[in-house]
Amino acid sequence: MAGPEFPHDSPQGAAGEALGAGATGGEGARAKAEWRGLKGDVDNLADVAAEQGRGLLDAARLQAQDYIEQRKGEAAQSVQDLARSLRGSGRDMADKPHVRAFFDSAADGLESLGTSIERRSLGDFYGEAEAIARRAPVAVAVGTFVVGLLAARFIKSSKTLDDDAPLAGDPRDSFRA
Repeated sequence: MAGPEFPHDSPQGAAGEALGAGATGGEGARAKAEWRGLKGDVDNLADVAAEQGRGLLDAARLQAQDYIEQRKGEAAQSVQDLARSLRGSGRDMADKPHVRAFFDSAADGLESLGTSIERRSLGDFYGEAEAIARRAPVAVAVGTFVVGLLAARFIKSSKTLDDDAPLAGDPRDSFRA
């Protein structure tokens, strides 16, 4: 650490006078030793707090990864269930082979998507999304804009009547201050 070892103002005693001022050499050395001990205690506390913070961050990261893995499995299962349902709907179209082929093709694609979701890790998904964003930044920007517009529409349409200003002629107006 560059700079002086002790603060500009010396530690104060109970009477408000500097511990090192007017004291004998033994008392000054004792005050410096106490100051170093205090500084060491503060450094140790800071190290312990930083280590506990890192441990808390690691625990939160593991919990988030476990949650994502669980949700990923549920999403893959939902996609595969949709594929089975779609394939079943295609079987009902036995008299129309072109329509049935379309349903079977869509079901095959959904099954492969479900399997892909199960196999991949969160890092794989993140890397793929990053690669898409690098290849087509304009498309990502437009997509983000559209999603924002849809979210705004959804939020605006889900507003309740209580959120709006009171209606004119509301009989409760006479009781409001």
